[in-house]
Amino acid sequence: MAFTTDDLSVQHQLWIGAGLMPAFGVGEAKIRGAAYIEGPVMVAGPQPIITAAFMVGPLNNSDSPKPFIPGLLCYGAPANPFSLSVQGSSAFIGEVNTSADVVVGGDLKAQGNVISNCGTHILAAKKNFDIPHPSKEGWRLRHTCPEGPSNDVYIRGRITNNKEINLPSYWKDFVDVRSITVNLTPIGSHQHVIVKRIDRDKVYLQSNGGMPIDCFYHIYAERIDGEKLIPEYPGKSPKDYPGDNSGYSIVGYNYDIR
Repeated sequence: MAFTTDDLSVQHQLWIGAGLMPAFGVGEAKIRGAAYIEGPVMVAGPQPIITAAFMVGPLNNSDSPKPFIPGLLCYGAPANPFSLSVQGSSAFIGEVNTSADVVVGGDLKAQGNVISNCGTHILAAKKNFDIPHPSKEGWRLRHTCPEGPSNDVYIRGRITNNKEINLPSYWKDFVDVRSITVNLTPIGSHQHVIVKRIDRDKVYLQSNGGMPIDCFYHIYAERIDGEKLIPEYPGKSPKDYPGDNSGYSIVGYNYDIR
């Protein structure tokens, strides 16, 4: 069917293709203005091959003015930086892949782990988090991550009327048991608490004269997965690291772009 009108007006629903979309409703439950296109669909820009069900290219409509995005030019962005602009929330049900940078103007929130598989590395002077101050109006609170020359994990807590500290069950396959160190701080009195021995599952304590033990503990251990960290090495950039770089994520560093 050929349309001769300059503008096409669709009063109800637009269906293109042989498929059905029951979610759009039928009869009195029909969602007016809904459109269903079986795809693939290409919007703007030439596309030599089909890469997705819905493809968006750069703006190429000569009648359209260049869009202005307030606040973006301060980052040195071009006047027309985006192929797709969404005003409001967006939902991605599947995986999101991008070969370019991801620029976040606000908070980046993840329900699961944030994992880097890029094989490149991150070099940051300090690793911080910055939040509104919990008790001072108009102030902020910034903390920094502890740093050291080994890939350590730790647990801490308090033990009362007990002579054994249970280590996490996964530590036996996660840390070098020989690297475990224990710091103890007695509470209330000098109990002369010592570490009697350590095994894969527990830290065993002993007090002077069998006194009831009440103390804080702080236990460190070095991860056994992967190579030991080499804290100092000759080189001009992280790519000169003499060990296995694939096990690390180095903020701000990329092997192609510095």
